[in-house]
Amino acid sequence: MATSSLWTDYQADKAYDEMINTLGNVRPLCSTLGQQLQSLGVDALKARRSAAEAAILEMGITFTVYSEKGNIDRAWPFDIIPRLIEFQEWKGIEAGLKQRLKALNCFIDDVYNEQAMIKDGLLPADLIHSSSNFRPECVGMHPKFGSWANICGSDLVRDGAGVMYVLEDNLRVPSGVSYMIENRIVTKRVFPEVLQNLNVMPVDTYPAQLFEMLVSIAPHGNEHPQIAVLTPGIYNSAYFEHAFLAQRMGAELVEGNDLVVKEDNCVYMRTIKGLEKVDVIYRRIDDLFLDPEVFNKESALGVKGLMRAWKAGNVALANAPGAGVADDKVVYAFVPEMIRYYLNEEPLLPNVPTYLCSDPEQQAYVLEHLSELVVKPANESGGYGMLVGPHSTPKEIKKFHKLIRSNPRNYIAQPTLALSTCPTLCNDHLEPRHIDLRPFILQGEHSFVTAGGLTRVALREGSLIVNSSQGGGSKDTWIINTEQ
Repeated sequence: MATSSLWTDYQADKAYDEMINTLGNVRPLCSTLGQQLQSLGVDALKARRSAAEAAILEMGITFTVYSEKGNIDRAWPFDIIPRLIEFQEWKGIEAGLKQRLKALNCFIDDVYNEQAMIKDGLLPADLIHSSSNFRPECVGMHPKFGSWANICGSDLVRDGAGVMYVLEDNLRVPSGVSYMIENRIVTKRVFPEVLQNLNVMPVDTYPAQLFEMLVSIAPHGNEHPQIAVLTPGIYNSAYFEHAFLAQRMGAELVEGNDLVVKEDNCVYMRTIKGLEKVDVIYRRIDDLFLDPEVFNKESALGVKGLMRAWKAGNVALANAPGAGVADDKVVYAFVPEMIRYYLNEEPLLPNVPTYLCSDPEQQAYVLEHLSELVVKPANESGGYGMLVGPHSTPKEIKKFHKLIRSNPRNYIAQPTLALSTCPTLCNDHLEPRHIDLRPFILQGEHSFVTAGGLTRVALREGSLIVNSSQGGGSKDTWIINTEQ
């Protein structure tokens, strides 16, 4: 690769870089993009970045950061340099994600019914019953197709050897898919000539696939079900996404007070023409706020009687209440065993090695090596409550030592992976920044995986935290089909 001020001091040897190998050469898959970046130079790239930022403002792509100073609405942080993955590799990842969600749904159904995996001694019963997301109210339920988690966002990371791992599974109300789609729209404005010369798999089919999945889980006998997206409202950090998906699917966007459950245990939507029956609800509200009749009695976000309607089989809820029992970083450690137990298959995608602090031997190891490990609470999201050992202070180490000792069930630890990097435009040159990937998997009558997903990037130098709420941004993800 020719020397350019754009690549001055670019170091691709500290982690696996998605675009540049350790010799400083562009990987073959990225050659077209690399040539384009080289020919454009610094000024043209900065101009395209400004065009992308203007497009994001014009399109109203925002997210909300919660802070002590109040809720701050910000433009979506986006880096214009895409991340590329070869289609052949992606086919294996896609198969692994479908396998994983299928096993997770078998597990959730088992937990609320036979509990065979527990009875066979492969999972400690107390890990389930002590989970903050286990819902006794769901015992005995069997959602259509055995699919409790209809929408899953699994976070993938590539280590220094280039191996892709599943870091965690998000099964409650996974977010980010609208940003994946909008990232592609913005990229088409930024690099139209590159996209034209490469066979990049589309991502804009997701809303149609989501709609098809929601139709498939509707109560039996409904050929044209009424579908609604249930949002907490405009102050939720993902409200942009709720409105985006409802609009793209042609579904109704509703809040809790727009819905009512009548004596017939059916859900109805208030309209100017009167009450209209709702068959499927894609809910973007946590379990505990869904139904004040069953969960939090103070909740003004949910719908009184919604659980009655769901249990009566008169409305489908995606994701089903109780699915979050598998959205637990302690339960995550058992997913490979779930795949073997329920599917009689070997996992196609590996887990990151995980230490359970509830196990005395593993806890002792973790406490002794806190400065080397990443420690996570079982049910937090957004990068909150974590300890990244190599980047922590003695005070933070001491704090987590106490937290783990006082509540070992709530913590797991993992090796600090050298997450892969991708060139990112920083001021007037490119620098490597750590990334992960969140593909989205749907499961109803059939399964579907997005062609790529939301690549999240840690915009701060050296940081491993990619969440937008923690200063991260995102990139477009290109699955390049070289077979056509």
